[in-house]
Amino acid sequence: MQDKEFFTKLFQAAVEAADPERTIAEHLPPKPKGRTIVIGAGKGSAQMASAFEKAWAAKHGDTPLEGLVVTRYGFGAPCKHIEIIEASHPVPDAAGLVASKRLLEIVSGLTEDDLVVALISGGGSALLPSPPQGMTLEDEITVNKMLLASGAPIAAMNAVRKHLSTIKGGRLAAAAHPARVYSLIVSDIPGDNPAFVASGPTVTDEMTREDALKIVERYSLDLPAAALAHLHSANADAPKPSDAVFAGHEHHVIASAGVSLEAAAKAARNLGVEAVILSDAIEGEAREVAHVHAAMAKQVLAKDQPFKKPVVILSGGETTVTVRGKGKGGRNSEFLLSLAIDIDGADGITAFAADTDGIDGSEDNAGGFADSTSIARLFAKGQDASGLLNKNDAWTAFDAIDDLFVPGPTGTNVNDLRAILIR
Repeated sequence: MQDKEFFTKLFQAAVEAADPERTIAEHLPPKPKGRTIVIGAGKGSAQMASAFEKAWAAKHGDTPLEGLVVTRYGFGAPCKHIEIIEASHPVPDAAGLVASKRLLEIVSGLTEDDLVVALISGGGSALLPSPPQGMTLEDEITVNKMLLASGAPIAAMNAVRKHLSTIKGGRLAAAAHPARVYSLIVSDIPGDNPAFVASGPTVTDEMTREDALKIVERYSLDLPAAALAHLHSANADAPKPSDAVFAGHEHHVIASAGVSLEAAAKAARNLGVEAVILSDAIEGEAREVAHVHAAMAKQVLAKDQPFKKPVVILSGGETTVTVRGKGKGGRNSEFLLSLAIDIDGADGITAFAADTDGIDGSEDNAGGFADSTSIARLFAKGQDASGLLNKNDAWTAFDAIDDLFVPGPTGTNVNDLRAILIR
């Protein structure tokens, strides 16, 4: 079996383990006395909505439901009763603003007999722009671009986002009071804190606007004046878990990186290769994380330490990229290009990295493949690997050597899968 096929099978196993058709059916709420309203946001929300409709009909027959979810352009799925709106990701747009407004309207005026089912997955932060009074959509777009370029971890970015919003940080759930809110969450967050996924529109936490201001200072974010003024005002305070409006609410993480990594490891073993999971919650600068992975792979190659060959080293989590140039690519391709430079000439090492939602950054690839010949093949194409890395242009590098991985939208989003095979 070729290594690309091997990695693709591991990716497929990881995605299948997070398939909403299976996970949602296992977490259906009981039928309420009143209405059932389905809302949601994220890159996997449309597939979650489709899966929810099927599971609901199988369990409750023709019991009616209605609702609306917002997902990324091109990530829609067929639904009979739940409306799908598509909007921009990773940078918000006017369609997302319309979706946020409609979601808040849909959950208003409900009763304690009604049930709101929230289908939340990664990507919801960008898909739910809802700036507070005094801020504009353009301000929120600017904030989002700054956060994406800052190198801040996802938890820090979402701490800022939820204090600059009228829908995030539990506010969407608060708007549904007195209805009960039942959230089903596909986590793309290291550590699987449900309040961080999509900036927690239906799940809040104890973080404060003071915490958000510290993050702004730590990462030297030159926020728009309106955003900074809002963070300094009491209006930015987010609801707290102890607030009475959240009484009786439930949330369940139904898919995560850890479960998907175990599935990938099992697939590798079934193919005759031992698998080792480093962690499902790795964070840090993508190119620096690559150095650590490359050093470990080279030690295994040379010394059979700390693992015996053949072995595939797996890891998950979400790295970050501090944007220095104007190239194309995402965190997985940047990780791979940095790793490829480190393993240049180290025959016996091949690698793969991809986002489980099917999209890495803003292009159409989920990630790519790298091996000990990647840099030499780039050089033969007249490309300088280090120069491309310095420009954050990893997509161009792997496109040039035909090593992009393009599976298309997967319908789920449980963070990144990195795999390094040492033979």
